[in-house]
Amino acid sequence: MAMPTELRPDILKAWHEMAMQYDEYLSSYPEKSSRWQENDSKCILASDQHTRLSSFTRKMNVIVISGIWCGDCSAQGPMLAAISSGSSHIDLRWLEKDVAIKLSNQVKINAGNRVPTVLFMAEDYELVQVYGDRTLTRYRAIAERQLGASCDVPGTSIPEDEFRQTQQEWLDEFERVQLLLRLSTRLRQKHGD
Repeated sequence: MAMPTELRPDILKAWHEMAMQYDEYLSSYPEKSSRWQENDSKCILASDQHTRLSSFTRKMNVIVISGIWCGDCSAQGPMLAAISSGSSHIDLRWLEKDVAIKLSNQVKINAGNRVPTVLFMAEDYELVQVYGDRTLTRYRAIAERQLGASCDVPGTSIPEDEFRQTQQEWLDEFERVQLLLRLSTRLRQKHGD
């Protein structure tokens, strides 16, 4: 099956280069970034998480298609930023969904432009994985609230255990992609390892 033109490495590289660093992304939307900044302080990596991230040896380019207005993004975005700051081999960049609608249309989830949607790419921008919009822990918790007797109110704080487990699941996905890159025959031949 041929790769859609919009997801070729050269196109993804152009999107990545156009995308913003985390602080730049937040400062571009100061009126809507306060919830993100509140969650930044919660996203402290444990020592074992730092150890795992510092063991990464393959560069991965990552794009997050986000919505600064989105509650899920304001909760999970700081987690992604914290994870990427734990490894010099992760180059994480941010695109606002409405600015990157052409790219978002290529990576729809369940026929929708979901946010956050994370595109994991190899060092040469070859697409490795698309993941989003919530981790399993988030889906379980939301399903329990919405399909049960109660429903989430917008802006409701995420319980601490759900927050930590969601961050761990995102870290696990970064590690899964890193291992995929480390074990890639193509990249092992390129790097001689």
